[in-house]
Amino acid sequence: MSAAEFSTCVAYGLQLAKRVYYGKESVMAPAVEPPAMSRSQEEYVPSAPMVYAVVPEPAIVDNPEVPSYQPYVHGQCEPPALIPLHMHGVTMEIDSYLDTAFVAVSGTWRVHCVMAGKRCDCRVAVPMGEKGSLLGVEVEVTGTSYRTQLITKEDIENWDKVARAQDGSFIKSQIYTIKVPQIEGGSFLSLKMSWSQKLLYHDGGEFCLRVPFSFPAYVTPVAKKISKKEKILLNMNSGTGTEVICRSTSHPLKELKRQVGKVSYAYEAEVSVWSRTEFNFTYSVPSSDIFGGVLLQSPSLLDFDEREMFCLYMFPGNNKTRKVFRKEVVFVIDTSGSMRGAPIEDAKNALLASLSNLNPEDTFNIIAFNEEVNLFSPSMELAKKEPISNATQWISTNLIANGGTNIRLPLEQAIKLLAKNSGSVPFIFLITDGAVEDEREICNIMKGYLENGGSVCPRLCTFGIGLYCNHYFLQMLAQIGRGCYDAAYDADSIDFRMQRLFTNASSVILVDITLNSLDHLDSLELFPHRIPDLSLGNPLIISGRYDGIFPDFIKVSGTKVDMSNFVIDMKVQRVKDLPLNRVLARRQIDILTSHAWLSGSKELEEKVAKLSKQTAVPSEYTCMVLAQTDKGKKAPESVIKQEVNNILNRWKRTESKSEKILFLGSLGVGFGNLSATAANVPLIIEAKTSDAAGLLVKAASNCCGRLLDRCCCMCFIQACSAVNNQCAIVFTQLCTALACCECVNYCYELCS
Repeated sequence: MSAAEFSTCVAYGLQLAKRVYYGKESVMAPAVEPPAMSRSQEEYVPSAPMVYAVVPEPAIVDNPEVPSYQPYVHGQCEPPALIPLHMHGVTMEIDSYLDTAFVAVSGTWRVHCVMAGKRCDCRVAVPMGEKGSLLGVEVEVTGTSYRTQLITKEDIENWDKVARAQDGSFIKSQIYTIKVPQIEGGSFLSLKMSWSQKLLYHDGGEFCLRVPFSFPAYVTPVAKKISKKEKILLNMNSGTGTEVICRSTSHPLKELKRQVGKVSYAYEAEVSVWSRTEFNFTYSVPSSDIFGGVLLQSPSLLDFDEREMFCLYMFPGNNKTRKVFRKEVVFVIDTSGSMRGAPIEDAKNALLASLSNLNPEDTFNIIAFNEEVNLFSPSMELAKKEPISNATQWISTNLIANGGTNIRLPLEQAIKLLAKNSGSVPFIFLITDGAVEDEREICNIMKGYLENGGSVCPRLCTFGIGLYCNHYFLQMLAQIGRGCYDAAYDADSIDFRMQRLFTNASSVILVDITLNSLDHLDSLELFPHRIPDLSLGNPLIISGRYDGIFPDFIKVSGTKVDMSNFVIDMKVQRVKDLPLNRVLARRQIDILTSHAWLSGSKELEEKVAKLSKQTAVPSEYTCMVLAQTDKGKKAPESVIKQEVNNILNRWKRTESKSEKILFLGSLGVGFGNLSATAANVPLIIEAKTSDAAGLLVKAASNCCGRLLDRCCCMCFIQACSAVNNQCAIVFTQLCTALACCECVNYCYELCS
């Protein structure tokens, strides 16, 4: 289900929710109008953790405690309507380490819109922040517990079928939804949703944490006397052992505890309405120059990898006047047919903005490619007013989506353009939305060009659009080229993310970085294996595993903008209060997966799967399940995991349909789609228009919701609630009989 389709289902659900009458003494729910044609198609996409009642039959919509004796509603909602449930309390706990935050949101929701004795599925929506990874969902309802867990091919039969399961799915790249089966009307659901996400780093030395926490008004309970408590706990550990300074916060946090490099905050309040803004926290670690350190940690007893862990971090500092390397930039833009529409237009806008941010002494060129290669200029051009004006006109004329995809030719052409380097840092920015058959060959060719070119070889930065391109191919290219990688899975984020990638990657202040004190270790595995440059917009974090005795200091060297040598001795310290394996898991899984794809190594695939299960971070080689665990007292984590494993083992032996387990499918992005690329399938696909029969079904399903916009229907409901049951039933049956003759026609005219 797309975000637009999801939003439409919520709009239907909000109309159906108007059937629910809460009694004379209750505060009426906030009025919600359906999205107008001028509004965004994603008006009701969740911007905070939400739970929805999935309603295929509108007849079950009613107050479970105060029946309203409404006329029976015939027909069904296809697709089912989604009614946002009322939230009765919410707590968000955030633990932040280095550049990674772990977020856990706990709350209670009530199925307030389904009559007593009836059941419906509930859909949990989990919006996550920057590069979010879902870690788990736990559900408690009427003595029954559900929890998610990652499984591998060895855990289950029919792997391909399980990987394609749809009980869990993304409606946008950072919003995951999970179905919880058959919850009775009036029940309370207690949920805990956890995920990891990245902190944004701004030029000037500030880290920014942004968490979706903006709740719509219609999830507020309507009863007057219901307590509504909102709580936020934030534990910040910079990992640097230096002072942390809070710059701004969106919510009124109170400082609880402060130590060197660590700070804890809390916010708790009784509220009339839930938070209406995302949680935003910005802090800095003051330093005017480049600084860093090394963290060591031993593996846990349950770790499948018995080698020691280390993490080296290097931050650029907050000196905003520091000079950056002069740049030679070649933009390599995919103009195949699948880029038509928003992707190509957003790519143009981002390209023009990036050109305008070049300095006059920088040089640039543009290569547009489909099956053929089209160059803006036969040589590099200075980024002065006239060449940029000419490039702007060329972009308007030549960046037209048409034809197929050939990535190898434009990359080789870009390498030739940058062959003559004169003290600047050369960049290739590759933007594509497609997959090609010779991707592994391209990687090996680029290795030959780039890995032997020294510090001035071209930096290869890649940007993937949509799900049809192979994002692990693009990550592999960026690793080979000591560059950066980013992606936009939704059309509305292409422009912003492309500009951010260019700005962050191209503000280089230190190149040719080497670690000079690790040669004597017995073994060493680096992530990534080639050390990228340090730029103003990107802190450098290198991690790995090792055997042997780690030194007390590491000497890190590099080359500065003035071509002088830079050397810093980084202190090594052992840490216990910073979970390195969890902090580093996402980046290590992505790096190992790209190597597994390139080499085809089953051993690497198994290693990724083990790391994924161990850290609860999804991967391409694991799938997620939602399993019902035993009722009663809450068991320890290890016991619950064993219980879920027992369910899986029984299912594997018998494939019993009675086992309470849902297969949510893979949370990975896959390895590209060659057939979709060859067919030039666009990123944006128009939703099919409903046929007449489908429209009539929807109209019949939603007629009472639309009628509630008229004053007579609410008066009717209130009148029915005031009389005795027998009178109300007779009155209802009479009105229903009178309405039957013109019901379909009227509903069609009203709801169309």
